[in-house]
Amino acid sequence: MQAFLNGRFIPEAQAVVPITDRGFLYGDGLFETLRVHNSQPVWWDHHMERLERGAQLLKIPLPWPGSTMRAFANQLIERNAMPESVLRVSLSRGSGSRGYSPKDANSPTVAMTLHPLPPPMKTLRLATSSIRIPTNDPMMQIKTTNKLASIIARTEAEERGADEALLLNTDNYIAETAASNIFWLSKGAVCTPPLSDGALAGVARSVVLELCRARSIATREVRITPEQLLETDGVFLTNSVAGIVPVSELDGTPLKQSPFTGELREWLETEISRDTNDPAKG
Repeated sequence: MQAFLNGRFIPEAQAVVPITDRGFLYGDGLFETLRVHNSQPVWWDHHMERLERGAQLLKIPLPWPGSTMRAFANQLIERNAMPESVLRVSLSRGSGSRGYSPKDANSPTVAMTLHPLPPPMKTLRLATSSIRIPTNDPMMQIKTTNKLASIIARTEAEERGADEALLLNTDNYIAETAASNIFWLSKGAVCTPPLSDGALAGVARSVVLELCRARSIATREVRITPEQLLETDGVFLTNSVAGIVPVSELDGTPLKQSPFTGELREWLETEISRDTNDPAKG
């Protein structure tokens, strides 16, 4: 398996960064995780827009424009012969002086790795985490390499026999899960928490909302508690790798299942194929 590191393609075992890299020391970096379909990264432009937005917020200069990064990604996929896989793009501030100040860190680290595409999940079980995330936190709108809250939450969920963790914010409203955005169906509308409640601006989240609006299906961004979620007509999660996955239970309580979730899933898979077959995005 080959990896990409700072402009070079090298065996993954040799793709190492210095112990002084701030991504390792402080989580001073960003990442994006993309599905690869038909040898093409899915929704590349959306992911790069978020990475660039995060880099601007953290004041980390990107060494290459998105088009060059795309060419590197395509080469990596071809070199590893992995047309159906998962691509991770990582950016850290690189090495600098000891301490929190980034003033001497002038050479960012960029890495890309490929991973096998996991099998699709039919449904999953949620467990509410004890972790609370802040509302209106600008850091929640980008994917930093510090994911301790998600790690602790997922650990709690697995210890309780669940597949994924439900994260509430400091106002006790639902924000997201450890690795996905959450949606529910209510009175004919497709609903999801507002980003201000602590949800990540997920790429698959935005695509699902666009697909619904294009078909004149009502969408709503509303606050909701776990107790209210139990009364909805169906719950599902979205992320760029898994797509749409229905939720079967929350904290041991079964949730309603809607055939419309399956229809949405088909629409999303069609959109994935359309995106990767677009010659303008090759």
